[in-house]
Amino acid sequence: MSIQNLHFFRGLSVLIQVKYELYCHRKAKSNVPKIFQEMVRRHPDKVALIYEATDDKWTFRRLDEFSNSVANFFCQQGFLPGDSIAIFMESRPEFVGLWLGMAKVGIEAALINFNLRLDSLMYCVKTSGAKALIFGGELSAAVAEVNGMLGKNMVKFCSGDMNPESVPSDTKHLDPLLAQASKSPLAQVSPKGLDDRLFYIYTSGTTGMPKAAIVVHSRYYRIAAFGYYAYRMTPNDIIYNCLPLYHSAGR
Repeated sequence: MSIQNLHFFRGLSVLIQVKYELYCHRKAKSNVPKIFQEMVRRHPDKVALIYEATDDKWTFRRLDEFSNSVANFFCQQGFLPGDSIAIFMESRPEFVGLWLGMAKVGIEAALINFNLRLDSLMYCVKTSGAKALIFGGELSAAVAEVNGMLGKNMVKFCSGDMNPESVPSDTKHLDPLLAQASKSPLAQVSPKGLDDRLFYIYTSGTTGMPKAAIVVHSRYYRIAAFGYYAYRMTPNDIIYNCLPLYHSAGR
């Protein structure tokens, strides 16, 4: 058999495997948070994320508990399934925990490029329909520049180091609020299925302003599964992500 045929049949087997798994998840009325929950049940103390800058290691249990606190907090704040919250921060484990926690209750995250400023930043936040903005303390100056254009109803949360003098006066420090929130799973989980919205990503904006692209649960799972099977990965492999987490291939 030729190399070309081997590659063809290898690719076909990967495609069939991924389609079958999606079929099973769809039949089970699953979604990304539910699939993640199964990983937590099976491997609670296995490392899920390694933050290279500090060598901080997050287990599946820790990521689960953090995302539960996110879900509980925003539910208590009155956010509902289908609401959108923008995340504007540099890449670190909390970024994953935030969008995952929102997804657990059906809130849709808008993943904003942390290099954007002024009009481009405002455009992405506004087009997402976000009711709140979570930004990293390292981006306080960028948020302060557009604060007057965000509108009075935009709720602002700062994650990480927060200097009260450098952030808008109505900004809330998210970290202590999440620390006080319950880490227990919510009794009511997201009603969303595989074909519903998970979060928004944005194009690079090389021709005009960045444009929002909808990522549904099945698309997110499909991309991850294709990579896993195509590269013949095992549960013991570690993936080094050199891309920002707002990027379609980095998330």
